[in-house]
Amino acid sequence: MNNILGNLPPVVKNLLIINIIVFIGTSLFESFFISNFAVFYPDSPLFKTWQVITYMFMHGDLWHIFFNMFALVMFGAIIERVLGSKRFLNFYLICGLGALVLQFGVQAIEVYQLSGSIRPIHEYGDLNSSLPQITNINYLEDIYKTPLVGASGAIYGLLLAFAYLFPNMEMMLIFFPVPVKAKYFIPVLIVIEIFLGFSNSGSSIAHLAHVGGALFGYILLKVWKIRRTNFY
Repeated sequence: MNNILGNLPPVVKNLLIINIIVFIGTSLFESFFISNFAVFYPDSPLFKTWQVITYMFMHGDLWHIFFNMFALVMFGAIIERVLGSKRFLNFYLICGLGALVLQFGVQAIEVYQLSGSIRPIHEYGDLNSSLPQITNINYLEDIYKTPLVGASGAIYGLLLAFAYLFPNMEMMLIFFPVPVKAKYFIPVLIVIEIFLGFSNSGSSIAHLAHVGGALFGYILLKVWKIRRTNFY
């Protein structure tokens, strides 16, 4: 175990450790961790400002954290060595925040469509007030009471960065055992997330948060003028 961690660059290693510790804590004290460290819609009484950071270290189940941490180690380690540790940490956190920007933006539109305001609790005091414009109170309550957890937004930023920096790197997938170049596979993955995000499939996965992470990752690479030609 020490040898595995020792081969990882410092930020990836510490992110991995923190995520595992928080996952164990959540398993032992689920109610406390969810109510305080998962992130809720900003107008929700359950929202706390620090949640926009802490939600990135929360995960819903073992498979959720396994796939995110696997991607962190596989892609994050390479990208940290390219960007440097300080810039990589900024990239990771900003992608995680960018995931919320898109997710909350879409939720705000949905809340407005349902209630006539993006902050109905702030304006009316109670979701259960008899507001004639709220035609689907149950869906509105879901937005307010359902927490968002996971590093997936930040991870999608890393996936985007990998495809941008190493477009011709071939990836071998368990469920598709044919080499696929990153510049093809990852954009298709993001397009699927966009489709699922707007399809109202009923899934508990925040697909648009994934898209937001990838979008902010691309913006950062352009703002920082990271050139892909240096990293083939």
